[in-house]
Amino acid sequence: MASVMNSVLLQSSLEKMGVQTRVQTAFSVPEVAEPYSRQRAIRHLEKGRVVIFGGIGAGTGNPLFSTDTAAALRASEIHAEAVLKGTNVDGVYDCHSQDNNATFEHITFRELVSRGAAAMDMMALTFCEENNIPAW
Repeated sequence: MASVMNSVLLQSSLEKMGVQTRVQTAFSVPEVAEPYSRQRAIRHLEKGRVVIFGGIGAGTGNPLFSTDTAAALRASEIHAEAVLKGTNVDGVYDCHSQDNNATFEHITFRELVSRGAAAMDMMALTFCEENNIPAW
């Protein structure tokens, strides 16, 4: 339920900036979100709206999916141009140390995997890589 609340907060912030948004979830929350529909999500995107997926497993209804994997799955379903990842980490680093680390401006999915980075889970990375969807 926390990801639904986060989705609504993100929607509110974007709409205050003039960005039209829709929140979709895998379960019914009619007061704040519409049920997930691939066709409807694509239609919203075609109209210039941002679609935010929230709820259990980021709107998949599957608690075994991480929010990263669910976002990558939904992105691949709607042929998204990118996955935008909100996190409390401000980048991908070359090491786990707080001292003397360098931030990557760009990194490939393969390099993330080879370095053992935990920026996204492996299934999410695989979905994004196989569908050529950059993650930001």
